[in-house]
Amino acid sequence: MKIITTPAKKMTNDISYLTPASLPVFLDVTWEILKHLKTLNVDQIKKMLRCNDSIAQAAYWNYQTMDLTKNTVPAILSYQGIQYDYLQADLLDFDDFDFLNEHLVILSGFYGVLKPLDGVVPYRLELNNYFNNGKYRSLYQLWGDMIYQELIKDDHDILDLGAKQYSKIIQKYLSDDINYVKCYFKQWQKDELKEVGVYVKMARGAMTRYLIKNKINSLEQVKNFNELGYQFAADLSNNQAYVFVKKI
Repeated sequence: MKIITTPAKKMTNDISYLTPASLPVFLDVTWEILKHLKTLNVDQIKKMLRCNDSIAQAAYWNYQTMDLTKNTVPAILSYQGIQYDYLQADLLDFDDFDFLNEHLVILSGFYGVLKPLDGVVPYRLELNNYFNNGKYRSLYQLWGDMIYQELIKDDHDILDLGAKQYSKIIQKYLSDDINYVKCYFKQWQKDELKEVGVYVKMARGAMTRYLIKNKINSLEQVKNFNELGYQFAADLSNNQAYVFVKKI
């Protein structure tokens, strides 16, 4: 089973206790993306990232000075945010990392597909950001089915814990021989079940950690997740959508 997760905007390369074990599989493509990013001025970056002046200026200098081969850190430790706080990758043991690196895949607009121990540098670029390098008018168009084909290369069971904009690049290419399940984490608000952003991020991180610590390798076993007050809702779920509801 492949477990899909997605990146966070905030990143660090201040990791000294674990070194990368591999290179991203699509590093050549990432170099081409970076080549285009280096041609952009601050205003163009601001438009692309839909961000404020300060973030655009920081991103500009990041692109200008970026070297994909220097000061890299393992991808799973580089992202910082609610989801990664609840995953707690820094507290995993060696057996956990072995399982993690075999089953977890991080989707990225910049790197395409990342194994957890692939070496990365901090970057700011999401899959749904505006992108036009003359040849491709979006990152979705640039990546095409490359991400999907890499994902299903040696496993046809996919558990999707990713954000909507990343799920799109997988769902578009799904074929009948792929067992694909998307997870939803909901709670009651004013007599209505809703997904609430911050709690969804917590749940994605907690579920990822649960799967790793318990060495879960089948879609059926995923239904047993019951942390943070969530329980599998069979009446709301189907073969392609697992819904977990937070108890009141």
